This record gives sequence, C-alpha cells and structure tokens, in this order.
Amino acid sequence: MTFIDRGRVATLLAAGDAAVSNAARGKAFEDLLTYLFELVPGISATVRNQLDAFSSEEIDIAFWNEGDPNGLRQFDQIILVECKNWSKPVGASEVTIFSSKLEARGRPLGILVAASGITGEAGDLTAAHHILSRALGQKREILVVTRKEIEQLSDTDELVRLLKQKRLQLAVSGTIYGVS
Repeated sequence: MTFIDRGRVATLLAAGDAAVSNAARGKAFEDLLTYLFELVPGISATVRNQLDAFSSEEIDIAFWNEGDPNGLRQFDQIILVECKNWSKPVGASEVTIFSSKLEARGRPLGILVAASGITGEAGDLTAAHHILSRALGQKREILVVTRKEIEQLSDTDELVRLLKQKRLQLAVSGTIYGVS
C-alpha cells in the first residue's frame, strides 16, 4: 500500500479548476490520474495523448499493467484511460466514442474518469448508462470514476478496491458502481 498525497491531489484539481483553457484543464486532470495510477504496484510505462495511425483518435492515457498481486492483477495488461474534467456529466456520445476507441484497439477494458459522472440513471440504463450496458454486451468493460471518488482516496489499496468493486458491479448488474 502506498499513501496518496492528498495535498498533491488538491493542487492538481485546483490547477484544473483555475485553468483558463480546456486543454490546460484536461492536462491537470491527466497529470492527476497519471500520478494516482503510477502509485499502484505494477503500473508503469505511461503513454499520454497518443494519436492513432490515422491521426483521428487520441488516447488520453495508457498504462502498462504488470499484474502485481497488490495492484490490478486481474486487469488487462494495457489499461486505456479517457479523462473528462468537465463541470457537467459526460453524455452518451462521448461514452460511445470511448467505447469505439476500445473496440478499434481490441481492448476489453477501459476507464473513463468523468469529473462529474455520466448522464442518465444507472437503474434505468438511460443515456450514457445505456452505452456502458451495450458495451458490456460486446465484451467491453468501461469503468467510470468521478472526482468525488478520487478526492476520497487515501491510498492505493483504496483505488484498487474501488476499481475492483466497479468491475464486479458492472459484471453482476450491468450498471456502474457508485455513480449516480
């Protein structure tokens, strides 16, 4: 277990909040997620803001996962992360785009970090929640993490447990854990 420096988390969130451009706001959020994930045992080799061969799609962050027993052992070796540091929930079209990116790369799992969550109701599978359910039926898991959840983390064990809970809940109920 590695402790998360809450001061650093607060500083990176504040930098995003104070940013004057969307690019700077997004970069601060990506910096935060890179910091958090690289603390998890077995996570390394971060690639950021990489365009595909056609320069048509960008992956915000990609992590290499060694599968450390204290980390994300049962997760894919390559974990793609989409960051949306928005003040409003992410809509179905953006979730569809991320799902499409995962599909195009043959990735079975991705993490969408949406500061304000996603649109719709989990229980009713409306709006963006419907897209998550549909992706699951296509053997793609999209986990959603919010700013509020990030702010509550104090160590890497909590981050790993949160991701495992979200993955389990998605598999069992077809909805995402902890996001309303």
